[in-house]
Amino acid sequence: MRLIAALAALSLIAGCASQAERAAAVSRDVDDMMHVYGPGCEKLGYRADSDGWRECVLRLATNDRIEQRDLYGPTCVGARRGYLHCGAF
Repeated sequence: MRLIAALAALSLIAGCASQAERAAAVSRDVDDMMHVYGPGCEKLGYRADSDGWRECVLRLATNDRIEQRDLYGPTCVGARRGYLHCGAF
């Protein structure tokens, strides 16, 4: 019985650690986005750390992710009627 309680406690602690790790990873991603796209948004006329600047950073990052997905994502081809084949070429 004690073993089950100890395993349950360890699983709860492990779950908290993974949430903290995910939060840290998101924070690093946001810092990277601001570092990469922030100067470009400033050149476009947005004042740093303004709402417009943040929207610009998010918009540019989203556009890059969409382009990467389109370049390297799966390609779907309709081989026969009712059949769609998707794969990375």
